[in-house]
Amino acid sequence: MVLVGTTVIASRVIAGGGAGGGMGPFTATALRFALAFPVFLLLMRWQGVRLPRPAPRDLAVLVVQAGAGSVGYTTLLISGLALTSAADAGVVIGTLPVVTAMIAVMVLGERPGRRLLVAIGLAAAGMMAVAAGSGGGNGGGGASSLAGTLLVLGAVVCEGLFILLNKKLRTPIAPLALSTVMTGLGFIAAGLPALILERPWAAVPEAAALLGVAWYALVPTVIGFVLWYAGAARVSGAEAAPFTALAPVSAVALAALVLGEAVSLPQILGVACVLAALAALQIPKLQVLKFQVPKFQVPNWASWRRR
Repeated sequence: MVLVGTTVIASRVIAGGGAGGGMGPFTATALRFALAFPVFLLLMRWQGVRLPRPAPRDLAVLVVQAGAGSVGYTTLLISGLALTSAADAGVVIGTLPVVTAMIAVMVLGERPGRRLLVAIGLAAAGMMAVAAGSGGGNGGGGASSLAGTLLVLGAVVCEGLFILLNKKLRTPIAPLALSTVMTGLGFIAAGLPALILERPWAAVPEAAALLGVAWYALVPTVIGFVLWYAGAARVSGAEAAPFTALAPVSAVALAALVLGEAVSLPQILGVACVLAALAALQIPKLQVLKFQVPKFQVPNWASWRRR
Protein backbone atom coordinates (compact mmCIF):
# COMPACT_ATOMS: atom_id res chain seq x y z
CA MET A 1 0.00 0.00 0.00
CA VAL A 2 2.96 2.30 0.52
CA LEU A 3 3.99 1.52 -3.06
CA VAL A 4 0.44 2.24 -4.24
CA GLY A 5 0.88 5.73 -2.83
CA THR A 6 3.94 6.19 -5.01
CA THR A 7 1.78 5.84 -8.15
CA VAL A 8 0.55 9.37 -7.43
CA ILE A 9 4.12 10.69 -7.36
CA ALA A 10 5.08 8.73 -10.48
CA SER A 11 2.00 9.99 -12.33
CA ARG A 12 2.83 13.58 -11.38
CA VAL A 13 6.34 13.15 -12.78
CA ILE A 14 5.01 11.45 -15.93
CA ALA A 15 2.61 14.34 -16.48
CA GLY A 16 5.54 16.73 -16.33
CA GLY A 17 4.57 18.26 -13.02
CA GLY A 18 2.14 20.48 -14.87
CA ALA A 19 5.04 22.32 -16.50
CA GLY A 20 5.30 20.49 -19.83
CA GLY A 21 7.84 17.95 -20.95
CA GLY A 22 5.68 15.08 -19.80
CA MET A 23 4.28 12.10 -21.61
CA GLY A 24 0.78 11.54 -22.98
CA PRO A 25 -1.42 9.47 -20.66
CA PHE A 26 -2.20 6.73 -23.19
CA THR A 27 1.45 6.50 -24.26
CA ALA A 28 2.60 6.29 -20.66
CA THR A 29 -0.01 3.62 -19.88
CA ALA A 30 0.95 1.51 -22.89
CA LEU A 31 4.65 1.80 -22.02
CA ARG A 32 3.91 0.87 -18.41
CA PHE A 33 2.23 -2.37 -19.49
CA ALA A 34 4.87 -3.08 -22.12
CA LEU A 35 7.50 -3.05 -19.37
CA ALA A 36 5.46 -5.02 -16.83
CA PHE A 37 4.09 -7.73 -19.16
CA PRO A 38 7.34 -9.69 -19.78
CA VAL A 39 8.13 -9.57 -16.06
CA PHE A 40 4.76 -11.12 -15.25
CA LEU A 41 5.38 -13.79 -17.89
CA LEU A 42 8.70 -14.66 -16.22
CA LEU A 43 6.97 -14.83 -12.84
CA MET A 44 4.33 -17.15 -14.29
CA ARG A 45 7.01 -19.42 -15.72
CA TRP A 46 8.87 -19.41 -12.41
CA GLN A 47 5.71 -20.30 -10.46
CA GLY A 48 4.49 -22.81 -13.04
CA VAL A 49 1.27 -20.87 -13.71
CA ARG A 50 -0.38 -21.13 -17.12
CA LEU A 51 -2.31 -18.50 -19.00
CA PRO A 52 -6.07 -19.01 -18.60
CA ARG A 53 -8.47 -19.84 -21.40
CA PRO A 54 -11.61 -17.98 -20.35
CA ALA A 55 -15.04 -18.55 -21.84
CA PRO A 56 -16.35 -15.81 -24.17
CA ARG A 57 -18.41 -14.21 -21.39
CA ASP A 58 -15.47 -14.13 -18.97
CA LEU A 59 -13.24 -12.79 -21.75
CA ALA A 60 -15.67 -9.92 -22.28
CA VAL A 61 -15.56 -9.17 -18.55
CA LEU A 62 -11.75 -9.19 -18.64
CA VAL A 63 -11.72 -6.75 -21.56
CA VAL A 64 -14.02 -4.35 -19.70
CA GLN A 65 -11.88 -4.77 -16.57
CA ALA A 66 -8.74 -3.90 -18.48
CA GLY A 67 -10.39 -0.86 -20.02
CA ALA A 68 -11.72 0.43 -16.69
CA GLY A 69 -9.13 -0.52 -14.11
CA SER A 70 -5.91 -0.80 -16.08
CA VAL A 71 -6.30 1.91 -18.73
CA GLY A 72 -8.98 4.18 -17.26
CA TYR A 73 -7.31 4.41 -13.86
CA THR A 74 -3.82 5.18 -15.15
CA THR A 75 -4.80 7.62 -17.92
CA LEU A 76 -7.21 9.58 -15.72
CA LEU A 77 -4.71 9.67 -12.86
CA ILE A 78 -1.93 11.02 -15.10
CA SER A 79 -4.31 13.51 -16.75
CA GLY A 80 -5.56 14.71 -13.39
CA LEU A 81 -2.08 15.16 -11.96
CA ALA A 82 -1.25 17.51 -14.83
CA LEU A 83 -3.82 19.87 -13.27
CA THR A 84 -3.68 19.28 -9.52
CA SER A 85 -1.14 18.62 -6.81
CA ALA A 86 0.05 15.18 -5.76
CA ALA A 87 -1.05 15.84 -2.17
CA ASP A 88 -4.62 16.58 -3.27
CA ALA A 89 -4.63 13.47 -5.47
CA GLY A 90 -3.31 11.37 -2.59
CA VAL A 91 -6.32 12.29 -0.46
CA VAL A 92 -8.71 11.42 -3.32
CA ILE A 93 -6.97 8.06 -3.89
CA GLY A 94 -7.62 7.19 -0.27
CA THR A 95 -11.37 7.18 -0.89
CA LEU A 96 -11.11 4.01 -3.03
CA PRO A 97 -12.63 1.62 -0.43
CA VAL A 98 -15.54 3.99 0.17
CA VAL A 99 -16.12 4.58 -3.55
CA THR A 100 -16.02 0.83 -4.18
CA ALA A 101 -18.63 0.26 -1.49
CA MET A 102 -20.82 2.98 -3.02
CA ILE A 103 -20.57 1.35 -6.45
CA ALA A 104 -21.51 -1.99 -4.90
CA VAL A 105 -24.67 -0.38 -3.53
CA MET A 106 -25.61 1.32 -6.80
CA VAL A 107 -24.58 -1.42 -9.27
CA LEU A 108 -24.89 -4.66 -7.32
CA GLY A 109 -27.93 -3.60 -5.32
CA GLU A 110 -26.32 -4.13 -1.92
CA ARG A 111 -28.01 -2.40 1.01
CA PRO A 112 -25.93 0.34 2.65
CA GLY A 113 -25.35 -0.10 6.36
CA ARG A 114 -24.84 2.60 8.94
CA ARG A 115 -21.07 2.23 8.85
CA LEU A 116 -21.02 2.77 5.09
CA LEU A 117 -23.18 5.88 5.37
CA VAL A 118 -20.85 7.29 8.03
CA ALA A 119 -17.81 6.43 5.89
CA ILE A 120 -19.36 8.11 2.84
CA GLY A 121 -20.01 11.25 4.86
CA LEU A 122 -16.44 11.34 6.18
CA ALA A 123 -14.95 10.71 2.74
CA ALA A 124 -17.12 13.47 1.27
CA ALA A 125 -15.90 15.81 4.01
CA GLY A 126 -12.32 14.97 3.07
CA MET A 127 -13.04 15.69 -0.58
CA MET A 128 -14.65 19.03 0.31
CA ALA A 129 -11.64 19.96 2.42
CA VAL A 130 -9.36 19.30 -0.54
CA ALA A 131 -11.63 21.21 -2.93
CA ALA A 132 -11.86 24.18 -0.56
CA GLY A 133 -8.10 24.34 -0.08
CA SER A 134 -7.04 23.74 -3.70
CA GLY A 135 -4.95 26.55 -5.03
CA GLY A 136 -4.15 25.14 -8.44
CA GLY A 137 -1.71 22.30 -8.78
CA ASN A 138 -0.02 23.73 -11.87
CA GLY A 139 -0.33 27.39 -11.20
CA GLY A 140 -3.54 27.64 -13.15
CA GLY A 141 -5.78 28.54 -10.21
CA GLY A 142 -8.47 26.73 -8.35
CA ALA A 143 -10.53 25.87 -11.45
CA SER A 144 -7.78 23.75 -12.99
CA SER A 145 -7.08 22.11 -9.64
CA LEU A 146 -10.75 21.23 -9.22
CA ALA A 147 -10.80 19.72 -12.72
CA GLY A 148 -7.72 17.69 -11.85
CA THR A 149 -9.33 16.48 -8.62
CA LEU A 150 -12.41 15.35 -10.57
CA LEU A 151 -10.22 13.47 -13.05
CA VAL A 152 -8.46 11.70 -10.18
CA LEU A 153 -11.86 10.86 -8.68
CA GLY A 154 -12.80 9.40 -12.07
CA ALA A 155 -9.68 7.23 -11.85
CA VAL A 156 -10.82 6.00 -8.42
CA VAL A 157 -14.26 5.13 -9.85
CA CYS A 158 -12.58 3.16 -12.65
CA GLU A 159 -10.53 1.25 -10.10
CA GLY A 160 -13.66 0.54 -8.08
CA LEU A 161 -15.36 -0.87 -11.18
CA PHE A 162 -12.27 -2.99 -11.83
CA ILE A 163 -12.48 -4.49 -8.34
CA LEU A 164 -16.19 -5.26 -8.55
CA LEU A 165 -16.11 -6.63 -12.10
CA ASN A 166 -13.76 -9.34 -10.89
CA LYS A 167 -16.74 -10.80 -9.01
CA LYS A 168 -18.54 -11.26 -12.34
CA LEU A 169 -16.07 -13.92 -13.50
CA ARG A 170 -17.75 -17.33 -13.58
CA THR A 171 -14.42 -19.14 -13.44
CA PRO A 172 -11.92 -17.72 -10.92
CA ILE A 173 -8.44 -16.93 -12.28
CA ALA A 174 -5.26 -17.17 -10.23
CA PRO A 175 -3.99 -13.72 -9.14
CA LEU A 176 -0.70 -13.95 -11.05
CA ALA A 177 -2.40 -15.11 -14.24
CA LEU A 178 -5.08 -12.42 -13.86
CA SER A 179 -2.45 -9.70 -13.47
CA THR A 180 -0.65 -10.95 -16.58
CA VAL A 181 -3.88 -10.98 -18.61
CA MET A 182 -4.80 -7.48 -17.38
CA THR A 183 -1.36 -6.21 -18.33
CA GLY A 184 -1.55 -7.65 -21.85
CA LEU A 185 -5.08 -6.41 -22.48
CA GLY A 186 -4.19 -3.05 -20.98
CA PHE A 187 -1.29 -2.67 -23.40
CA ILE A 188 -3.62 -3.26 -26.35
CA ALA A 189 -6.35 -0.99 -24.97
CA ALA A 190 -3.92 1.87 -24.32
CA GLY A 191 -1.67 1.33 -27.33
CA LEU A 192 -4.33 1.91 -29.98
CA PRO A 193 -5.49 5.36 -28.75
CA ALA A 194 -1.86 6.29 -28.07
CA LEU A 195 -0.98 5.66 -31.74
CA ILE A 196 -4.06 7.52 -33.00
CA LEU A 197 -4.32 10.45 -30.60
CA GLU A 198 -0.86 11.12 -29.22
CA ARG A 199 1.58 10.11 -32.00
CA PRO A 200 4.26 8.98 -29.51
CA TRP A 201 6.95 8.69 -32.20
CA ALA A 202 6.90 12.48 -32.59
CA ALA A 203 7.14 13.28 -28.86
CA VAL A 204 10.38 13.70 -26.94
CA PRO A 205 9.55 13.14 -23.26
CA GLU A 206 11.97 14.12 -20.55
CA ALA A 207 14.10 11.49 -18.84
CA ALA A 208 12.16 12.04 -15.61
CA ALA A 209 8.92 11.03 -17.34
CA LEU A 210 10.53 7.83 -18.65
CA LEU A 211 11.88 7.02 -15.20
CA GLY A 212 8.42 7.66 -13.76
CA VAL A 213 6.90 5.12 -16.18
CA ALA A 214 9.62 2.57 -15.36
CA TRP A 215 8.99 3.02 -11.63
CA TYR A 216 5.21 2.73 -12.13
CA ALA A 217 5.61 -0.46 -14.17
CA LEU A 218 8.16 -2.33 -12.09
CA VAL A 219 7.69 -1.16 -8.50
CA PRO A 220 3.98 -0.50 -7.72
CA THR A 221 2.73 -2.82 -10.48
CA VAL A 222 5.03 -5.87 -10.26
CA ILE A 223 6.68 -5.65 -6.83
CA GLY A 224 3.51 -4.26 -5.28
CA PHE A 225 1.58 -7.23 -6.65
CA VAL A 226 4.08 -9.74 -5.27
CA LEU A 227 4.15 -8.11 -1.82
CA TRP A 228 0.38 -7.75 -1.57
CA TYR A 229 -0.46 -11.35 -2.47
CA ALA A 230 2.41 -12.73 -0.40
CA GLY A 231 1.02 -10.83 2.59
CA ALA A 232 -2.61 -11.63 1.80
CA ALA A 233 -1.72 -15.34 1.87
CA ARG A 234 -0.58 -14.98 5.48
CA VAL A 235 -3.33 -12.79 6.94
CA SER A 236 -7.09 -12.59 6.63
CA GLY A 237 -8.88 -10.08 4.47
CA ALA A 238 -10.10 -8.24 7.56
CA GLU A 239 -6.50 -7.91 8.77
CA ALA A 240 -5.24 -6.74 5.37
CA ALA A 241 -7.99 -4.22 4.60
CA PRO A 242 -6.98 -1.52 7.14
CA PHE A 243 -3.57 -1.24 5.48
CA THR A 244 -5.23 0.48 2.51
CA ALA A 245 -5.08 3.56 4.75
CA LEU A 246 -1.33 3.69 4.11
CA ALA A 247 -1.85 4.65 0.45
CA PRO A 248 -3.10 8.25 0.99
CA VAL A 249 -0.64 8.80 3.84
CA SER A 250 2.21 7.61 1.62
CA ALA A 251 1.09 9.79 -1.29
CA VAL A 252 0.77 12.99 0.78
CA ALA A 253 4.04 12.40 2.66
CA LEU A 254 5.99 11.66 -0.54
CA ALA A 255 4.45 14.70 -2.24
CA ALA A 256 6.13 16.80 0.43
CA LEU A 257 9.40 14.85 0.66
CA VAL A 258 10.02 14.01 -3.02
CA LEU A 259 8.21 16.75 -4.94
CA GLY A 260 8.69 19.49 -2.36
CA GLU A 261 4.97 20.32 -2.23
CA ALA A 262 3.75 22.23 0.79
CA VAL A 263 1.12 20.21 2.64
CA SER A 264 -1.66 22.57 3.68
CA LEU A 265 -4.10 22.38 6.57
CA PRO A 266 -7.04 21.44 4.27
CA GLN A 267 -4.99 18.53 2.92
CA ILE A 268 -4.18 17.35 6.44
CA LEU A 269 -7.87 17.60 7.35
CA GLY A 270 -8.73 15.72 4.16
CA VAL A 271 -6.36 12.87 5.06
CA ALA A 272 -7.79 12.77 8.57
CA CYS A 273 -11.35 12.50 7.21
CA VAL A 274 -10.37 9.77 4.74
CA LEU A 275 -8.59 7.76 7.45
CA ALA A 276 -11.65 8.14 9.67
CA ALA A 277 -13.82 6.89 6.81
CA LEU A 278 -11.61 3.82 6.37
CA ALA A 279 -11.75 3.21 10.10
CA ALA A 280 -15.55 3.44 10.01
CA LEU A 281 -15.61 0.67 7.40
CA GLN A 282 -13.43 -1.58 9.53
CA ILE A 283 -14.86 -1.08 13.02
CA PRO A 284 -17.06 -4.07 13.84
CA LYS A 285 -20.67 -3.52 14.71
CA LEU A 286 -20.98 -2.21 18.19
CA GLN A 287 -22.63 -4.60 20.56
CA VAL A 288 -24.68 -3.22 23.43
CA LEU A 289 -23.27 -4.46 26.67
CA LYS A 290 -25.93 -5.88 28.92
CA PHE A 291 -25.21 -5.37 32.54
CA GLN A 292 -27.09 -7.45 35.07
CA VAL A 293 -27.98 -5.56 38.21
CA PRO A 294 -27.19 -7.68 41.24
CA LYS A 295 -30.26 -8.79 43.08
CA PHE A 296 -30.19 -7.97 46.72
CA GLN A 297 -32.42 -9.85 49.09
CA VAL A 298 -34.30 -7.77 51.58
CA PRO A 299 -33.29 -8.86 55.07
CA ASN A 300 -35.91 -10.65 57.09
CA TRP A 301 -35.75 -8.43 60.13
CA ALA A 302 -38.27 -10.49 62.02
CA SER A 303 -36.11 -13.58 61.68
CA TRP A 304 -33.01 -11.56 62.66
CA ARG A 305 -34.74 -10.35 65.87
CA ARG A 306 -35.67 -13.90 66.78
CA ARG A 307 -32.02 -14.87 66.48
